[in-house]
Amino acid sequence: MAHMNSTNHLLSREEQHALLGIGRQSIVDGLSSGRSLPVRSSDFPDNLKEKRASFVTLNMHEQLRGCIGSLQARSPIVEDISENAFAAAFRDSRFSPVTTDEIENIDMHISILTTPQPVEFTCEQDLLSKITPGVDGLILIDGLHRGTFLPAVWESLPDSKDFLDQLKLKAGLAKNYWSDQIQVLRYQTESFGERD
Repeated sequence: MAHMNSTNHLLSREEQHALLGIGRQSIVDGLSSGRSLPVRSSDFPDNLKEKRASFVTLNMHEQLRGCIGSLQARSPIVEDISENAFAAAFRDSRFSPVTTDEIENIDMHISILTTPQPVEFTCEQDLLSKITPGVDGLILIDGLHRGTFLPAVWESLPDSKDFLDQLKLKAGLAKNYWSDQIQVLRYQTESFGERD
C-alpha cells in the first residue's frame, strides 16, 4: 500500500475516493467528448490542489488495460489524474481505446509519486544494494534511453537484478548493458485503487 517518506502528505480515504471518482468520470466523459474531464482545482481541498505527479493504471479481468502517467509534478493532482485516466483509457498505444462495453469491468489504480531523487552508485552491484524491493520506483536514464517502473512492478519482478534488467529493456537497452553514463532516480508512491 502506501510507502511514503515523512515529508509527503498522505491522502485521506475521502480524498482518495475523490481522485478515483475524477479518474472514472474522465473516462466515462471521454467516451462521448473525446477529451479528459475539465477539472477546476480551485473547487477542491488544498491537498488535492498540490502539484504532484501521478500514474493511472487500468486493469480488466486482472490484466493490464492501460497505464499512463507523469514523472514530474506539472499540475494540481486533480487535473493530473483527470488527464492521465483519460490517456490510460484512450491513448496508451499498447491497447485499443476503451469501449463503452468495457467500462464496468475496468478497475482503476492510482499511484501518486514523491519527487524523484538521484541514487549515487559506483557500479551495477552498488546500485542493486541501494534499491529497496517493493518500495522504490526507479527511473533509468542513459542518453536518449529512459524507462521507469512503478513500485508495483516488484510484485511481478521481486528480484532486484531482474527488476533492473527488465527496466533496461523497457528503456531500449540490452539486459547486460552497463555504462558510466547511466543515471538512476528513485521515488516512492502512495497507491490506492477502487477495490482497496
